[in-house]
Amino acid sequence: MRILLQQTNTGLYFKDIALWADNSRDAMDFVSSTAAIEFCAANRLTGLQIVLKFDEEKCDIVLPLKAAQTYQSDQATRAA
Repeated sequence: MRILLQQTNTGLYFKDIALWADNSRDAMDFVSSTAAIEFCAANRLTGLQIVLKFDEEKCDIVLPLKAAQTYQSDQATRAA
């Protein structure tokens, strides 16, 4: 399984800073979904989703990412 970041509006995959690929084979593979999420937060990337890519494409899993600011607001509301 590969863990990739994909732009939701274009379908392009993250390859490197300021580089995006249209083919998932060229995309950067993150070591974990947590690492991918932390990378997005650290670089203030939005409009992305995590794609868990399997050998059989029909088994791929797409996980939308919430903006970090929205996530922090949700956490503060729950704590109150």
